Amino acid sequence: MIAIIKSDFNKEIVDGLVEGCKRALISEEIEIISVPGAFELPAAAKKYSETKKFKAIITLGCVIKGDTDHYDYICQAVSKGIMDISINSDIPILFGILTCQNAELAFERSRNNESNKGYEVGLAALDLLK
Repeated sequence: MIAIIKSDFNKEIVDGLVEGCKRALISEEIEIISVPGAFELPAAAKKYSETKKFKAIITLGCVIKGDTDHYDYICQAVSKGIMDISINSDIPILFGILTCQNAELAFERSRNNESNKGYEVGLAALDLLK
C-alpha cells in the first residue's frame, strides 16, 4: 500500500495533485491521509513511515509566495523535514510539494494533464519500488 499524505491548505490545487497522483498509481492500493498544511507534512510522513504499513509515502502540498517571509520559512522547513525523514527511512518518501511564486503557476502544475506534478511524483514512486 502507498500512502498519499496531503495538505488541506490550498485545497483546490492540492486536490489536483492528488488526482494526478492517483492516475499514476492506478494499479496500486493507496490510502489518503490529510493534514492541515504543508508544515505538518514532515511530521505525518515520519509517523506513517514508522507504521510499516506502507511501501512508500508521497507528500503533496502547495506553498504560494505572499507578501511576507513566511513562504521562505515554510518552504525551507518542509523541504528539509521531508529530506531528513527520507534519508532516515527504510521506505521511499517522496516530495510532491509545489513551491510557487504565484497561484497561476501552482494551478498550471496541478491541472489534469501530463504536466501534473502529482502525476509525476506518483510515477517516481512506482519507479523507486521496482
